[in-house]
Amino acid sequence: MALMKRPRLSGAEALTGHRLRLTFVDGRTYTLDFTPLLDASPGLAPLREASAFAGARVIPGEGWAVTWPALDIQIGADTLWLDVQAQQAPDENTRTFVQWRARHGLSLAQAAAALGLTPRTVSAYGTGARPVPRYIALACKGWEADRGPR
Repeated sequence: MALMKRPRLSGAEALTGHRLRLTFVDGRTYTLDFTPLLDASPGLAPLREASAFAGARVIPGEGWAVTWPALDIQIGADTLWLDVQAQQAPDENTRTFVQWRARHGLSLAQAAAALGLTPRTVSAYGTGARPVPRYIALACKGWEADRGPR
């Protein structure tokens, strides 16, 4: 179960292989592989250069994003939290669910409304406290299909 109401960072450290060690204010530390993010987002292309990637910083006293000041790139702590959860998901349904939320930038309340669930259930699915049923993963895909290409 998540101890934070909103994910917030206390530190970020660039590692070799386009990995980022993220430390959240609740003391949890995760390593996020940025390779899939670089492949999926053309706007992050400057981070492919190892020396540029190494410039990752968390603004002291804030913690709401990782920033690369020289490149004017920042990624919110909530997005990074969801990316970590997706990479560490124990099964395909959980991965599908978490990636769906991250892809569309949905808050707990927005995801709950989209799927007809409570925010508490969405939180439990997103943190792995409860397994994501197959029909929820399929509902995420159906929601995307219903919205059409953007």
